[in-house]
Parts: sequence; structure tokens; C-alpha cells
Amino acid sequence: MPNVKGALGEALAELFLKQRGFLILARNFRTPFGEIDLIAQEGETVVFIEVKSLYSANLAPEESIGRRKKEHLKRAALAFLKEKGWLARLVRFDVVTIRFCQSTPGSRIEHLPDVFSYP
Repeated sequence: MPNVKGALGEALAELFLKQRGFLILARNFRTPFGEIDLIAQEGETVVFIEVKSLYSANLAPEESIGRRKKEHLKRAALAFLKEKGWLARLVRFDVVTIRFCQSTPGSRIEHLPDVFSYP
């Protein structure tokens, strides 16, 4: 069964980033190391974006990405950069959170740039 809320969160994050001038390069980029939700370009920087659809106000978005997940994202990012021949490009890892609240309609979007370093 597809993750409908996750897909909605990713679509909202993509729209949010496009409205802020990001160029979307890839969606759901899959590698043997894992998947990167969105890959974008902001200026000269390649931005790897983890989208978190949250339904609880208690969890901080950066806390939801553990050490193991970060390593998988870094390896997947390296695979993307090698594939494109972009190993010398500037790189950043961002998180976009979409908070869905049952008590109020809609969602709240938060962009956290440069959440962890590379490599």
C-alpha cells in the first residue's frame, strides 16, 4: 500500500521549494544505499532533501534522522554526484518538514537548511 501522506508531504515540499527558487533535479532517487526524497539546486549548490511528514508536535525534525539514516543519505548522495560527474560541486543536506495537525486543517511547512555536513 502506498504511503499517501508521505507522497503528499513530498509534493508539498517540492512546491514549497520551487516557490523559493529551487530547481528540482530529481524525485525519489533510489540507490542500493537508500532513497533521497528530493534533489534540488539552489544557486551552485546541490541540495539533498529529506522530507518528513510529521503528525506529532513532540518530535523535532532533525531528531528523526539518526546516524544510520544520515550515512545512507550521504552514500546515496555520493552515488548521485558520481552519476552526474558533479563530485566537485557544493553540497548541502536539508530537511523539509510537513506537520499535519488533526485539530486544524492544512499543514505547516518548515525548511531546515544544512542539517548535517558532508562528507
